[in-house]
Amino acid sequence: MTKTHIAASRVLVVGDVMLDRYWYGAVDRISPEAPVPVVRITREEERCGGAANVALNAATLGAQASLLTVVGDDEASHKLEALVATTGIRTHFGRDAALKTTVKLRIIGRQQQLIRLDFENTPPSEVLATQTATFSTLLPVHDAILFSDYGKGGLAHVSDMITAARAAGKPIFIDPKGSDYSRYRQATVITPNRAELQQVVGAWVHEADLQAKVQALREQLALDAVLLTRSEEGMTLFDAQGHLHVSAQAREVFDVTGAGDTVIATMATLVGAGMTLRDAVPMANRAGGIVVGKFGTATVSYEELFA
Repeated sequence: MTKTHIAASRVLVVGDVMLDRYWYGAVDRISPEAPVPVVRITREEERCGGAANVALNAATLGAQASLLTVVGDDEASHKLEALVATTGIRTHFGRDAALKTTVKLRIIGRQQQLIRLDFENTPPSEVLATQTATFSTLLPVHDAILFSDYGKGGLAHVSDMITAARAAGKPIFIDPKGSDYSRYRQATVITPNRAELQQVVGAWVHEADLQAKVQALREQLALDAVLLTRSEEGMTLFDAQGHLHVSAQAREVFDVTGAGDTVIATMATLVGAGMTLRDAVPMANRAGGIVVGKFGTATVSYEELFA
């Protein structure tokens, strides 16, 4: 897969975005008010989170990425849009003053996360209706559609968008959330991790049991495939041909944050560029292996992936 093929791949990412804030500091003492460390903040950093990180992964690989989302009309949303704009991603931000843009603030001291503070609420349905209308105009000019569901309410109309994308013959990738996968019916591929899948199909005793459960789910929801990400066990693609397993790339695991974002963005980018699902899986697995060796939500470049 050449750089030119990747550069021609147009990926539309739809979903819940968030601003990832990191406050780094020195911990020299315990507070006299309560038995907690006092963190003297020395450095602040902001990164694209949620669906914005998924789009960033596609863009870093070299694809033409677009991002469709709903945010508040607040400082965090403008900061996030400015951050995303510097990456070359085309932004389509629906704004609603009643909405609070999701912010995840992590306070880091002594090289470890001490606490995470989340700021969020659920978007109103009117603003989601305008998102669906915008989706209809963006759909024809993209090669792959990726729904990044973080359970924040931004994908309440995902079923309608999947129906439209399926009718247009576009491959549909979904990073799922929650225990009801019926809303993802007719998608091309969903990419749950072990814990997420277990919520839906229940526990499995052995590999044959897992295969039976996943294939039943796949047929019930009319999905082309299910890609199960399995951390240190690699990943397995379940499709009409059976299953394809790829082992994890052995390397030091530094931080698994955002590894799922990298995997699904790589899959969508490669399939959008003309690769088959089965050929894209080992490359997505490799991308996930590279990104867990980096700190925080990270990305993988074309050169790293195809080195």
